Amino acid sequence: MMFRDRSDAGRQLAAKLRHLKDGKPTVLALPRGGVPVGFEVAGALAAPLDVLLVRKIGVPWQPELALGAVTDGEQPDTFIDKDLAKLLGISDDFIKEETARQVEELERRRRVYCAGRPPVDIAGATAIVVDDGIATGATMRVALQAARKRNPARLVLATPVAAPDTVDRLRPLADEVVCVEMPADLGAIGFYYTDFHQMHDEEVTAILARATAPATAPPEPKAEPKAAAGWRKFLGRHLRKSDREPQPVPQDHSAER
Repeated sequence: MMFRDRSDAGRQLAAKLRHLKDGKPTVLALPRGGVPVGFEVAGALAAPLDVLLVRKIGVPWQPELALGAVTDGEQPDTFIDKDLAKLLGISDDFIKEETARQVEELERRRRVYCAGRPPVDIAGATAIVVDDGIATGATMRVALQAARKRNPARLVLATPVAAPDTVDRLRPLADEVVCVEMPADLGAIGFYYTDFHQMHDEEVTAILARATAPATAPPEPKAEPKAAAGWRKFLGRHLRKSDREPQPVPQDHSAER
């Protein structure tokens, strides 16, 4: 399975989530890559779209490898893979410093992405947490923990592609898991996308603005001025009368020349 881009992945994921539409769900997307996926899901389910801000805490010499993750809020949720930290000899000082740095980035992103909008209230509702793919699961683990604290009636993990063993570890944290593809040998998430470009803040804010823009009804036609309406009726009667009058038959005078 190969997705053309995140929007294509979102449409394919949405097709597997249609059974949730009647429950009036809310879609919580993980920026940046999860936002275009979540946008398609939210559109298909007629659901509001919000962001769930989580940052990966990477291994110092390989930042793409998740050592853990942290979410924003007054009391940020943090997850650290202690076994991995011990195996790689990563110090507690680095973990503290990197966690603080990522919390600062989360606060910046909330200002940029949400522009003062409060988080959507998911208490008592169905919440669908969406990302563009799950490898180690550290980021999604923290996201699900943070979402669960907001007391949704039902918590759903949804992603286009994920590693099967990671899904098994995350399954107890959600009430339902929906995934389009779970390849046994996952590799990198980007392998499953033709276009997996690094998204920028401007793309995220533009998508969120489209999702939150109020629907506008088409403008009603303006009333025609009375004078114009009168002339229209007069011309209509005149043209119909002209059509009924016999027209002179053209004469051929070519023989006279």
